[in-house]
Amino acid sequence: MNTPFLKYSKIYYLLSGLLFIFAVFSIVFFGLNLGSDLLGGSILEVEFEKRPENSVILNQLKEFNLGEITVQPAGQTSIILRTGEVEEETHQKIILKLDELSKLKELRFESIGPVIGQELRQKTLILVAVSLLALLIYIAISFRKVTFPFSSWQYGLVSLFTLFFDVLITVGFLAYLGRFSNLQFNIPIITALLTILGYTINDKVIVLDRVRENSLTQRHLNLKELLERSLNQVFFRSVSTGSCTLLVLAALFFFGGQTLKYFSLTLTAGIIVGTYSSLFLVSPLLLVWLKLKKRT
Repeated sequence: MNTPFLKYSKIYYLLSGLLFIFAVFSIVFFGLNLGSDLLGGSILEVEFEKRPENSVILNQLKEFNLGEITVQPAGQTSIILRTGEVEEETHQKIILKLDELSKLKELRFESIGPVIGQELRQKTLILVAVSLLALLIYIAISFRKVTFPFSSWQYGLVSLFTLFFDVLITVGFLAYLGRFSNLQFNIPIITALLTILGYTINDKVIVLDRVRENSLTQRHLNLKELLERSLNQVFFRSVSTGSCTLLVLAALFFFGGQTLKYFSLTLTAGIIVGTYSSLFLVSPLLLVWLKLKKRT
């Protein structure tokens, strides 16, 4: 017996609308907390025998005039310091100054100049543009021979719209975390977003390809019945694949260290939203589109 997924289309639209408002609000009012690898700056990670309070650390570093300093706890005894660009001489003085608070071990130090940061931003934009172009080509090839009940460009447009929805909601979530949890939008986060693009477009193509196959073999069904049957055939496959992926990401989040924590969290958010849109937005949008087309 088929589950009547499309019966609850209004609920999907309402939930999607709320997520859209949340994402736009977060991006507009909170903005993205860009990391030092995009803006330029320095990152210092140290491990204390006994970690001092953040306020004590900031007070200890006042004399260096480092501008805005971000102190991010990492594990039980470590911290990650993010500052403006720091010279090697100042870096060594900072280590000595912090060592006065509690004996420490330096774990890493990275410094990126503003010119390199600008170059990375430019290359990132090029990478995103190339990735989107590749996805367009992929969709065009996947549905090049489709004519019924939708043409290939309609499948492609719905895929791109829901893909934009996936990324927008994920970026809005990141903006929210950047405001309240000091998450920094950096190269690993961008890598996660590009991974989400590839993962979720594949999920959408699987749903749409099943619609295409059923439209060729079961033309006696009306469009709503066709979409319902297609969704029921791919539902458990999409949910089980997403769930297995989330188990791996949960392991990365809890055991992968500070570097992979937000990378895995970004992927988790994107895959959840992407699976939702593939199952509960793509088909309702196709149905609405055909109804509007018949009215005109």
